[in-house]
Amino acid sequence: MTQVTERGTPLPAAPRTAAGRRRSPAAAACVLGGAVAAGLGLGFLAVLVIVLWISSPYPDSGPGGALHLAAGLWLLAHGTELVRYDTLSGVPAPVGVTPLLLVALPALLMRRAARLGSASGEDGDGDEVLPASAVFSAVTCGYLSVGSLATIYAAAGPMPADPLSAAWHVPLVAVFAAAGGVWAAKGRPVGPLPHWVPGAVRRAAARPRYPLALRAGAAGALVLLGGGALLVGASLAWHAAEVQASFLALTEVWSGRFAVLLLSLALLPNAMVWGAAYSLGPGFALGAGATATPLGFAGSPALPRFPLLAALPPEGPGTLLTCATTGVPLLAGLAVGWFAVRRAREVSYKETALTAALGALVCALLLAGLAAVSSGPLGSRGLASFGPVWWAVGAAAFAWTLLPAVPVAVAVHSWRTRPARQAEALASDADDDWHDSGVRELRWEALRRAAGALVPDLTQDPPRAQAPASAEPVPASAEPVPASAEPVPASAEPVPVTAPKPPRRLTVVTGVHLDLTPVPAPTAQTVPTAQTAPETPTAPADAPPRPLVAPVAGARVLTRRKPQD
Repeated sequence: MTQVTERGTPLPAAPRTAAGRRRSPAAAACVLGGAVAAGLGLGFLAVLVIVLWISSPYPDSGPGGALHLAAGLWLLAHGTELVRYDTLSGVPAPVGVTPLLLVALPALLMRRAARLGSASGEDGDGDEVLPASAVFSAVTCGYLSVGSLATIYAAAGPMPADPLSAAWHVPLVAVFAAAGGVWAAKGRPVGPLPHWVPGAVRRAAARPRYPLALRAGAAGALVLLGGGALLVGASLAWHAAEVQASFLALTEVWSGRFAVLLLSLALLPNAMVWGAAYSLGPGFALGAGATATPLGFAGSPALPRFPLLAALPPEGPGTLLTCATTGVPLLAGLAVGWFAVRRAREVSYKETALTAALGALVCALLLAGLAAVSSGPLGSRGLASFGPVWWAVGAAAFAWTLLPAVPVAVAVHSWRTRPARQAEALASDADDDWHDSGVRELRWEALRRAAGALVPDLTQDPPRAQAPASAEPVPASAEPVPASAEPVPASAEPVPVTAPKPPRRLTVVTGVHLDLTPVPAPTAQTVPTAQTAPETPTAPADAPPRPLVAPVAGARVLTRRKPQD
């Protein structure tokens, strides 16, 4: 629809074109950033493979084969399954165990590209800042375009990638890394969910129990991984002779040993996950019919020579030392229970227990996901299943962490809220004692004695000044009685004149500051007569008004809030 002015002339469409022209360079820069991130990962692996190929005394192929192998390794870093055709049996063997340390390379590069794309235009250069969705889409498109070319290029190499596996593994890593980069560039907001999310989900996510559950589950998963790393290190030190013999028997040239060392380092995170699965109980599979658990090592696996595989526990039933590894998941459960407690006093014990249970569930999901990405096939037949079973690891992690997490969370909650409960009980006791019979009088008497003469004794009436009964007091200003006046009869009784009671003053003592004004005692000069009215003491005009209610010093206000579900 064309917009017109008041005179009927159509408005030009130049602003929309200008906005599109301003936005197109930023979008192109984001697409280029994603492609550069993929190219940097490919280039790093290509340089590493070329260096190893040059230093090898027996290269199997030319530089083209090394570059094809680098493209295959880059796809393997995304979790893509490779296929190895040059086997002794002639049957293609899949290679699906992804070195988790290699996954960090494309993830960090993609995250950096998304952050740079989101920050472009914010330095005041006049370019329009792209929204988060546009940056995410542009960076992901640039990265996936290079990924598709790498998949096609690796198909002609010695270890091509499975197209179906690459079709969903590479986009999965790119999407998660780009989303993390955009979220970090926008300041890591943890605000409300978008409006297209159902209202029940938005209200549930706004509750504080879910961030606490995520934190507690992450803490439990870190404890499990740390325990797995400790088990792997202790096993490597225990089998140091076997590990050294396996490392030296693989190759005799320094380039080959360097490649074996790099591969071992890339597989160390996998070994940590396997150690955590071993401590949880399900263990990990080492081929068909062979499983290593704390209760024993069953089966006879046909394992290749490799330093990490030389540190496996011996075959046969488990020992007391191997069963002691179950202490790692107990520590993880304690960590989940500790981090699931909020410091708020109004949180109920049921809410704390529910948060601890959700933290155990988060820990189980994290361990199940890590077990799934760290395992896979290393060949066919005997090596078709290699690594922990993800669903068994997740179930064991949930059971081990749930049992100690809930009671620990309840106990920690009770301990942290103990001072607040004691203060509340003391306040309630003080309120009840104040209304007891005789308590207020005793406190006022103690305050009067401590103040000395500053506080008058209100329990006794001041003495009354009486005039002599023999004669009637005559005011000084009265005139003398003339002689012709009628005399007063002698039988009439004199009327006693009494001084009125002075007004009582009650001074309020606040804290340790005493602002007391002593009340002057009545004298003969101030005794009023029948003709004069008593003077009422008046305060100065500029004096502040006295409070009607005594202020309270040192009181603590305890608020009561509605418990959150």
